[in-house]
Amino acid sequence: MKTTTDPDIALVEEIAHTSVADCYQCGKCSAGCPQGQKMDRLPSTLIRMVQYGDVVEASRSAAVWQCVSCLTCSARCPKSVDIAGVLDALKQISIRRKTVHANYQRTVAFQKAFLEILRRNGRTNELEMVVLYKTLGFFGDVSTNPLRSIPSALKDAHLGPAMLLKGKLHVKLGGPLKDKALVRRIFKKCEKKVES
Repeated sequence: MKTTTDPDIALVEEIAHTSVADCYQCGKCSAGCPQGQKMDRLPSTLIRMVQYGDVVEASRSAAVWQCVSCLTCSARCPKSVDIAGVLDALKQISIRRKTVHANYQRTVAFQKAFLEILRRNGRTNELEMVVLYKTLGFFGDVSTNPLRSIPSALKDAHLGPAMLLKGKLHVKLGGPLKDKALVRRIFKKCEKKVES
C-alpha cells in the first residue's frame, strides 16, 4: 500500500481532511450505505482504491456521484475516517481532471450553471439558468455524441410555455441584491481554498 507521500492520496486527504490509511476495511460504511445496492463500487472499495493510489480510477466511478452525502458511512466508521468526505474529494478530482463518469456529465453541467448564475447575480434566475444549463449540456453532448446534442437541448422546450402560464417560470430578473460583493467574496474565498 502506498503512503501519503503519493501526491494523489495526499490530495484526497487534504480535500477530505481525513487519513485514508486509518481504514482497515471493516465494511461498516458499505453495509450502512443507503445507496450501496445501486453503486458500481462500494464506499469501502473506493477507500481501498485510494489507499493503493488508484485515485484516478476511483474518481471515474459512478458511485461518487450516487453518494447522497447522508454521512452514514462516516458516522459508522470505527476509525473516524470521513468516507463521505473522500467521496466528495473524488467528485472534485473527477471534475478537475475531466474524468466524470459519462452518466453524470449532465449533473456537472447543472452544478456549473447554477454556480455561475449565483456568482454573476448573487441569486438564481430560472430562465437564465435553464439557458446556460442547456448550452453547457449541448456542447458537452456535441463533443461526446453529436447525434444526441440537438434532441437533448430541446428535450424540455415544450414545458416552457405551460410553466410560464402557470407562473412556475419567472422571466424577469429578481430585485437587486443588497450585497453582491459579499457573494463574490465567498466565491473568491472558496476558489482560493481549492487552488491551495
